[in-house]
Amino acid sequence: MDVVPPKPGMIDTWLNKHTLIHTGATRHPFILAIRDGTVDISAFKRWLSQDYIFVRAFVPFAASLVVKGWKNSDDSDGDVEVILSGLAALNDEIDWFKKQASKWGVDLSVVAPQQPALDYCRFLENLTSPEVEYTVAMTTYWAIEAVYQESFAHCLEEGSKTPPELQEVCQRWGNDGFGSYCSALRSIADRLLLKASDDEVRKAEVTFLRVLEYEVEFWNMSCGIPGY
Repeated sequence: MDVVPPKPGMIDTWLNKHTLIHTGATRHPFILAIRDGTVDISAFKRWLSQDYIFVRAFVPFAASLVVKGWKNSDDSDGDVEVILSGLAALNDEIDWFKKQASKWGVDLSVVAPQQPALDYCRFLENLTSPEVEYTVAMTTYWAIEAVYQESFAHCLEEGSKTPPELQEVCQRWGNDGFGSYCSALRSIADRLLLKASDDEVRKAEVTFLRVLEYEVEFWNMSCGIPGY
């Protein structure tokens, strides 16, 4: 019997529709420089310090998603368990950033958030509101995680020249396990989008695009591009 492939979901539609900005977020010059072994270490350190600030803001957003999932999904869906597994990993991630900062001589206690980091963190804070639909918040959660997974996995592909000292960084988000986790998040988001109202789908698409824009701005800031 022939196996029928799964029907493409809304996320597939968006990825085909918004290829340019998605590529800009997942194949940014900062990522390509890591992959090619030409990254400026000062840019990497800037990214490290600012992303630490972002991750700390990501925690309450992920926690708010647990509440939304509990209120808006059934036990059989397994949403809460998937979200909780990601939330539990954030404690380790924060510790990982601290160890990396020590390794690279970055004093996190004196790092001030730059504007793109502030804007992105404010965006996350707004999404913790109970008025934000579960579908919108879950789509955002998937998009944020997926951009990092796709970006850093690219740095581990055959033919890459990622410096040995940055392999651990790329492995953190580019590994197969994290890829599977992102696939699970995407499945949840697609299921929710399939059942959502037209208004919710529109809001989710706008939020998805905002994530891609914020990611590009964050990479730009890391590179030290003027204006960031």
